[in-house]
Amino acid sequence: MDDAAAVPRGERPADVPGRGAGESAGADELRTAHPAGRIEDALAEPVVAAVQDIDGYGGLVYLRSRDRRSLVLCVVAGVPRSLLMTWWRVPVGGALPMSEAYRRGESMWLPDERAMMLRFPQFTAALPYSFGSAFHPVHVDGEPVGVLSVLRSAAREPVDEQTVRAALRDAGRDMEERLTAFARRMPGREGADAVAYGIDYDDQPVSVRLPTPPARAVSVGMVEWDLDSDRWSGDDDALSLLGVGREEFGGTMAEVEGRVSPEDLYELRAARREAADTGQIRGRHFRVLDEAGEDGRIRYRPVELWGHVVRAEGAARLLVGALVDAAGGVTAAEASERLPDGVFSLDQDGRIVYANLRCQELLGCDLEHMLGHYPWDVLAWLRDPAYEDRYRAAMLSQEPVSYLVQDPDGVWLGFVLYPGVHGLTGRVFRTSAPAGAEPGRSLAPTGGDGTAAPSELVATARAGALYHVVQMASVLTEAVTVRDVCLAVAEQLLPAFGAQEIALYTIRDNRMHLLWESGYPEHFLDSFEGVPLNANLPGVHALTTRLPLFFESPEALVNAYPQLLLDPMSAWAFLPLIASGHPVGSCILGWTAPHRFTPEERTALTALGGLTAQALERARLYDAESAVARGLQEGLLPHRLPAIDRMLTTGRYLPGTQGMAIGGDWYDVIRTGRGVALVIGDVEGHSVGAAAVMGQLRSAVHAFAASGRPPQEVITHTNRLLVELETDVFATCCYIELDPATGRALAVRAGHPPPLLRHPDGHTESLDLPGGVLLGVLPEAVYPVTALTLAPGSVLALYTDGLVETPGGDIETGIGMIRRCLARSRTDSVEELADRLIRTARRTEDRPDDVALLLTAYDWRPGR
Repeated sequence: MDDAAAVPRGERPADVPGRGAGESAGADELRTAHPAGRIEDALAEPVVAAVQDIDGYGGLVYLRSRDRRSLVLCVVAGVPRSLLMTWWRVPVGGALPMSEAYRRGESMWLPDERAMMLRFPQFTAALPYSFGSAFHPVHVDGEPVGVLSVLRSAAREPVDEQTVRAALRDAGRDMEERLTAFARRMPGREGADAVAYGIDYDDQPVSVRLPTPPARAVSVGMVEWDLDSDRWSGDDDALSLLGVGREEFGGTMAEVEGRVSPEDLYELRAARREAADTGQIRGRHFRVLDEAGEDGRIRYRPVELWGHVVRAEGAARLLVGALVDAAGGVTAAEASERLPDGVFSLDQDGRIVYANLRCQELLGCDLEHMLGHYPWDVLAWLRDPAYEDRYRAAMLSQEPVSYLVQDPDGVWLGFVLYPGVHGLTGRVFRTSAPAGAEPGRSLAPTGGDGTAAPSELVATARAGALYHVVQMASVLTEAVTVRDVCLAVAEQLLPAFGAQEIALYTIRDNRMHLLWESGYPEHFLDSFEGVPLNANLPGVHALTTRLPLFFESPEALVNAYPQLLLDPMSAWAFLPLIASGHPVGSCILGWTAPHRFTPEERTALTALGGLTAQALERARLYDAESAVARGLQEGLLPHRLPAIDRMLTTGRYLPGTQGMAIGGDWYDVIRTGRGVALVIGDVEGHSVGAAAVMGQLRSAVHAFAASGRPPQEVITHTNRLLVELETDVFATCCYIELDPATGRALAVRAGHPPPLLRHPDGHTESLDLPGGVLLGVLPEAVYPVTALTLAPGSVLALYTDGLVETPGGDIETGIGMIRRCLARSRTDSVEELADRLIRTARRTEDRPDDVALLLTAYDWRPGR
């Protein structure tokens, strides 16, 4: 592979996931630099409102990345972040619903998986679950900055599409107002016109909880109990729980016992003995009189008493504690402990927050070891991706899901998952599997005793890790250069398989050379650069033997390669990159914790290695061809502009970053018999053919202008030439002939964006020149001429549409932004002024079109 194809380690984007990468600089600014809070504060309320308005269960907000190549998940509401890890960052140009809504600037409503399948079959293959989704582009100042998405259960009552679109529009307007206010408060942006410029995101998504249904509050009252005199005192909440008023309560033990159920008096007296003997009371239960019901019968409310003994004045023993209303949480937990089945609860992100004793027995793990973890992280026998896939299906469809699991002892367990927007409740029970049962298969509802075998098996659970192969194939079709491929592989593989580091190597001159790395300690890979193909290294062996190597622990890797220098990882995968039978390189993945590679995961990673190799080979050839094409195009553009008295001119050209990355934009400055011609043009298309036509047109314009023809004839003859070439392409052009001695000018425009003129006082306008049709359309087209006069100190800007057009935005908005930038820029250098005008375009790595700019300062004085 050519050196030009390699991606240096120092150019690795900060936002590629990797161990120790931390937050990007952009994230730091968004999270700490703004006195009004963080950017997610401007998004949370609108997305929650949109979810509620269409009776959804989840909401997402994507914002554009700083480099404008990706949409980055910023806010998640009602959906576990862990389920969406593959989709935390998606390409703007991808075949995905959020990307299309962003590019086209249009709302989209996909009520179920069938609608999704018709529009986005690759996306459906990656998330094959039944749910509806809506997408709405978010704009600020007419510029797209992100996408709002709302998820809805397809099993619920259908909702009218107009209702969905109205809710999205309302939320979108609310977001735009909040983001505008947020951006204006950014340091250095106060009062700035282009407020959308600073709105981007390169951090991890922030979870926002949807509002919970109103729940009964738990009452807690503080009490003091003098154990020597048996006197009680309490605050208003404690007395309310006892059902007495402060005025009528005398504080005696007899009064307290009078409020306690006769059946529970022993518990109250035992609490006194416990306090005297141990110095504390830990959750003594008893019932107190409650208000009488409508039927007049006496009711009792369960309470708990907690406290510890302190020594008061005079060495009195004083119990200080809390009286807690136990009607609710504690009672519910006691009820679950009496069930014959195991019961567990997962929070919004899928982590265990509760498991009853029966569940702990069935799973063979106590609660302390499970709390705060994903089930498949704690229990090795639940790490098969098929089981995680069933959880994903439940949460994304918001419908109950059931399946079978066989534990390490061969016991068959049935799982039933009941999802909700705030988490998931699960049921697990022992069962006798029917003939032909397989782990991960769905099961029918069980009988009333909870232990009967399921009556029948239904559809097999969809694949877990293998769907990443489909997604990777989709993403790699959008990757063009070697850098694109490396970035796409890193962005997909790391979150998809939970890895923390990646290194991509390629073969050059029978040695291994690093293309890309993320997550490694600084300089760790330096010693491996340029190793020969006979080196005793796992990455080399995987390539030369064409067999992937998997090591699930450091001990396994050290046993195989005793002399190998280890990085701070605990599991590794070394994948050979083979394309069409030819070795291309190696891909190395690392995990911070020991990792079990299931057969399905090994198969998926091996397949992904093949896809990566094919994409790298294609990209390598493209980079080589593109380098030749760029050389051709650069040879057709002027290397220097002529020096003209009373005029300063400078040009800028940026190739597009999509396709062949070459196009038909050009500019020129030509001496004529009457003055100087300022020319800019744009041939449609991005190919070697477009560049060739551009070269012909530039030569023709130069010849016609140098021969002394007036502006109208120059454009008319150039138009006829393009028609006669029969190239099936069109072109635009703006031609202005200026007399440097007087400032008078004649302008002709053929379908080209209007030039910008900044007057000496700073006022800047878009020159609304009457024009004709595009060049190459009508052989007899007429192009009107407009007379202008430039005052000393004026600046004239000619540009192509690539400077002012953005995906999803309109050209008028783009022209307005460049006009405002030109108006407020003050500099002593025309070169600096040109750099400032193309600064945004230069920072945008995903440019669909090339950019040309010709800047002319007439009778310029520095400092204007």
